[in-house]
Amino acid sequence: MGKAAWAKSVAKVTVALLLAATASFAASVPSFAGVLDEVRKRDALQCGVSEGLEGFSAQNKQKAWEGFDVDFCRAVAAAVLGDPQKVRFVPLSTTKRFEALSSGQIDVLARNTSWTLSRNVILGFDFIGVSYYDGQGFMTRRDNGLSSALQLTNATICVLEGTTSQVNAKRYFEDNKIEVTVKTYEERKALVNDYETNKCDAYSADMSGLASDRKSLSKPDLHVLLPEVISKEPLGPVVRQGDPQWSNINRWVLFLLINAEEAGWSQSGSADAAIVTSSEANKLLGLNDQWPVNVIKAVGNYGEIFARNVGEGSPLGLQRGYNALWSRGGILYAPPMR
Repeated sequence: MGKAAWAKSVAKVTVALLLAATASFAASVPSFAGVLDEVRKRDALQCGVSEGLEGFSAQNKQKAWEGFDVDFCRAVAAAVLGDPQKVRFVPLSTTKRFEALSSGQIDVLARNTSWTLSRNVILGFDFIGVSYYDGQGFMTRRDNGLSSALQLTNATICVLEGTTSQVNAKRYFEDNKIEVTVKTYEERKALVNDYETNKCDAYSADMSGLASDRKSLSKPDLHVLLPEVISKEPLGPVVRQGDPQWSNINRWVLFLLINAEEAGWSQSGSADAAIVTSSEANKLLGLNDQWPVNVIKAVGNYGEIFARNVGEGSPLGLQRGYNALWSRGGILYAPPMR
C-alpha cells in the first residue's frame, strides 16, 4: 500500500473509531458552562482516572488513590476548593473515558490520554496542556530472545481498544511489511492477563504504561521493553469545550506546577512567600489570590510529583527524559505566571 493510500486508510479508521465511540451520546450532549460553580456546589471535583495504572492512578492498600495523574486532580481541588482531598475519583476504561467526560459524569479527565487533532476537534475537548511526553512501544517476554519490534513477524500484538496504540501498531507493521495480528481489548486488566498467560506475543502501549504494567506482572524481570518508540504521545488532562473559565483554571494549574519547579517553589519550602500572581487574573479565573500557594503546599511542584510517583526513586524508576525542564535538557516548558 502506498503512503497516500495508507494515510487515507488510517484517517478513515481513526474517524470511524471516534464516531463509533461517540455515537451513543453525541446527539444529546448538553452545554456545560459554569463547571466551577457546579464543582463548588457539590463541594467536590469529579476526576476521571484509569482503572489502575501504578504510578499514574491506582489505589493503594488503604484504598486511597495515588499517582501522577491523581496529584493533578488534587492540585485542581486545592485551587478551586482549597482542599486537595475533595476529589471523587472515577475509574474509567479507554472506551468509556470520553463518554464520561462529554456527558458530565466527570469534570476533568486525567487519565494518560494522548492529545490528537480528532479528539480535540471531532469530540470537542480541550487538552489543557502536556503533562507527560510519551511514545508508544512494545513489551515482550525476555525468553523470546527478541531485540527489536521488527522481529515480531506473525506475532499477536495486543492493544487497548479506542486508543492511539491501535492505529499506530497497524501503521507501524504495515509500513515495515510485517504480518501480525492486532488483537484489541476493552479492559486493561484482561489484556495484561492474556499477555502474561502467553495469549499475546507482545503488548503495545505508551512506554510509561508498559513500565507500569510490567511492575504488576508476577515476574517483571522476565519481560523486556523493546527499543522502538513508534509515535508521539503527548499526554495531558482534558476538559469539555464551551467553558473557557474552567479550561483556563485547569491549564494554569498545570502551568503553575511546571513553573514552580523552575522557580524552586516546593511543597516544604517558602512557596507562600514566593508565588505572586495577578489579582485581576485570579478574579477572572474565579479563584482567590491564595490558590497557587494552596496547590504547591498540597502536591508540590512538577518535579516533586514526578519523583514521588514515577521517578527513578519510585517503583517505576522512570527517567525524566523529555519530561525534564527545558533548562535541564528536556522539553517541559510553561508560560510565565504573570
